[in-house]
Amino acid sequence: MPMVYTCVPGANQTTNGSANTANDAAWTKPGTARSSAIKSAFITGKGAGLTTISGIEIRGELWTTTASSTGTSITPTPADQQMSAAASTAAFSATTVTSGTGGPSLQIAFGCGAAGPGGWVAQDPDSFLVINAAANRSLDWFNISGTISLNFEMSWTIQE
Repeated sequence: MPMVYTCVPGANQTTNGSANTANDAAWTKPGTARSSAIKSAFITGKGAGLTTISGIEIRGELWTTTASSTGTSITPTPADQQMSAAASTAAFSATTVTSGTGGPSLQIAFGCGAAGPGGWVAQDPDSFLVINAAANRSLDWFNISGTISLNFEMSWTIQE
């Protein structure tokens, strides 16, 4: 039976202070023994009292060498409390991106309004975003908006 984990930073994040400039908001890396498969990702814009229509886009980019090297660690939470700990690692607010060779490859893009929900769910297991085990790879979530400094929160699920 597959093991499912949720990554929830539980903190506000903010789009860049310059319009249409991407920030590396979070990342996931596989463990050495099990591949990581991203099943879904969700975002909620947290704009209060906005008078213009604005949006936040999230881009899932697969790097063939780990792109992010910083951030606040997230412990993936098992859906079933009897599952073993996740082999995957994750972090958010990864502001330093060190690009390696052969990346990135855009895997998915989705978005939300500045004050509402959005997200992506794989249509079937063949649509999961897979990061192979023991590879020095990461799937990074970049955010971008035409409006500066929009607040949002996001989460995603991993299957191992």
